[in-house]
Parts: sequence; structure tokens; C-alpha cells
Amino acid sequence: MRDRVGQRGIIITVVTVVAAVGAMTLGAYVHAQSQAKSLYARLGGYDAIAAVSDEFVRRLAGDPQLGKFFVGHSQDSLRRIRQLVVDQLCEATGGPCYYIGRDMRTSHKGLGISESDWQVAVKHLGESFDKFKVPQQERSELAGALGKLKADIVEKP
Repeated sequence: MRDRVGQRGIIITVVTVVAAVGAMTLGAYVHAQSQAKSLYARLGGYDAIAAVSDEFVRRLAGDPQLGKFFVGHSQDSLRRIRQLVVDQLCEATGGPCYYIGRDMRTSHKGLGISESDWQVAVKHLGESFDKFKVPQQERSELAGALGKLKADIVEKP
């Protein structure tokens, strides 16, 4: 009888330890998953990216220096440009979208985009981030990814 009580005590102890270790492991897993959220998720997902894109494209098209790149586009064409921007940002940030547009070099070739144009566009992107209160870390990560496209977009110093 005493051995059975002793065995039960050992079994209860082992079960308790396994449960505690399991709970700690699960807690660590959940914490790691929350820390490993994609940039897409941290930005707020599709709707947040679409809102920033809408503001950004509106600012670009309405800018006195950059508006020339949008002259002659119909409303439908502007909506398509907007959708391509959304899809590209969504895909680049780890979202479920698939960008079907041309590469940046092909899309911007011959437009004569200058360093000054690029800087104005960067300013508008920052102002779009400001409007939607995009946190600094996410802003920096996205700007870093977009910065890699500069060589394919800017043609003139």
C-alpha cells in the first residue's frame, strides 16, 4: 500500500512537472509568435496598407513637381496604379498579396525621374505614414525595403 501511495506521489509530481514545462514552452511559443509578426501584420494588414497607399498616390499625383508623371492617366489608370502599389507593398511586407506589375526599372524607364523627384516622393511617403501614425520601426523597415528600388527608378542625378 505504501508503495502505491509513493508511486502516486511520484506520478503526480511527474505530471505536474510535465504540465509546468509544457505551459512554459507554450508561453514561450506564443511570445515568440507575437515577436515574429510580419511587417504586414505589424502595419495593420491589407486595409492599413491600402489606406497609406491611397494617401501616398493622391499626394504624388497632386504634387506640382511629380504630377507630370500622372498627366494623361484616366481615373481607371490611376486606380490600377494605386492597386499595383498596394499589392507591391502587401507582398513586400510579407502579406498574402501577389504583385503582378512590371519590375521597377521597366515601369519607370524613360520617365526621367530625378533624385529631386525621389526625395519629394520620400517626403510624401513620410507624410502618409504620419497621417496614419505608422510607428517608427515599421516605417524604417518599409523605407529600407523601398530604398532598394531607388536605383531602378531614379534615372537622373
